[in-house]
Amino acid sequence: MDFIGMFPLFYFPDIGSAWLMGITGTIHILASHTSVGAAILFAFLSHKAYKENRTDLYVYMKKYGMFLLIFSYVVGSITGPGIWYTATAASPRGISALIHNFVWVWATEWVFFIVEVIGVFALVYFIDKIDRKTHLKLTYMFALASLGTLFLIIGIISFMMWPGTEAFFLTGSASDAFFGVNTFPHMFLRIGFMVLMSAVVGFVITSSMDDKSLAKELTRKLAVIGMIGGFATMVGFMWYINTMPETAHILLGIYLPNILTTRIVIIVVFTLYLLLAFALPRTINRPFAVTMLVVVGLIGLWPGEKLRESMRKPYVAGQYVYSNQIIARDVPGKGIKSEVETVAQHGLLKVNPWIPDRLRTITPENQLEAGELLTKLACSNCHSLEKVGLYRPLIAKFIGQDAVMIESFLKDVLAKGAIPYMPTIKLPDDETKAIAAWIATQVN
Repeated sequence: MDFIGMFPLFYFPDIGSAWLMGITGTIHILASHTSVGAAILFAFLSHKAYKENRTDLYVYMKKYGMFLLIFSYVVGSITGPGIWYTATAASPRGISALIHNFVWVWATEWVFFIVEVIGVFALVYFIDKIDRKTHLKLTYMFALASLGTLFLIIGIISFMMWPGTEAFFLTGSASDAFFGVNTFPHMFLRIGFMVLMSAVVGFVITSSMDDKSLAKELTRKLAVIGMIGGFATMVGFMWYINTMPETAHILLGIYLPNILTTRIVIIVVFTLYLLLAFALPRTINRPFAVTMLVVVGLIGLWPGEKLRESMRKPYVAGQYVYSNQIIARDVPGKGIKSEVETVAQHGLLKVNPWIPDRLRTITPENQLEAGELLTKLACSNCHSLEKVGLYRPLIAKFIGQDAVMIESFLKDVLAKGAIPYMPTIKLPDDETKAIAAWIATQVN
């Protein structure tokens, strides 16, 4: 019997492996979204400065650029590799799927990213050392490189939700994988939020300026820009939601009350903040502006990223890699075979190469230890396994049930695909009993 290509288990207590990746990713996205939004804002300000001979705008751009170098390109450079590390540990086969489908897309994205990094350094350090027309061209180059980076990354992460076309499974083509039904709605949504972010960060800069008259003017302009970005975000979100797969709509129906509540709170908070900035720009001092920047991350970005991560379940990539790393369907174009039947026939303990030999055969003596390991292998990418786990605690879902009831749920509900947003994995009886026995001990 052959092993399947699994990787060693990575489990992060209380939070869960996938959510550790999500937290790191949210910090990175906050930094990267600020960068792309600022690139668009810089293009607007530089064009205005050149056409209207506004040298005072260059002073503001330099201050903004210095903040950008620290916030986006230091924090972003730290958390970017952090995403690779946590994603590779938590979902190695998901990352493998992305690399095997998009290796040249990622290589191209890095070319744009290098241009972007060089561009922002040049913008900041040469802003008063080169002629204005050259600086304007440099600003346009920075903005185009940032948008190019965004477009390529959006195509990749949209594939995590929904392959470009059904043809991808037969052809394995990168273009079939990249140009999906939600690629452009996703990009439009992101650009809207990035423009909003550029305004929120811009308030931090204007609040620390000595020229109060210029600060007042720019705060009002940024408020208008933020409103445009916020409106585009709402339109993009509605467009994006309508391109979701069936499983995502089921999850969306479950989460809809919370989503609506969260979105209403976000819209109200952002609208009031931007209206205040426009009507009373002098009230936006530095502590207030920094606080609102943090609020954007907490209630503006994290719920959206959490929702996106949730809605692509039971898959982690391309609708063929389950969140627990098992290949769920054939992909002839990539020479990939489903592993579901192999797991059902032989069990996870026998086909996973990283299982200790003492646990490959379940006995009364090792049943609970094997059950714990099986639960981590099958469930920990979506659930925390502690009673007080922070994200989707598994044990809490079985309160009041004994081992027989839990086993019945695993066999008659989960293994038959009755819950479409959870992996349809059937296990041999001894492994199912081991999982049920271990969960029951944790419940009781």
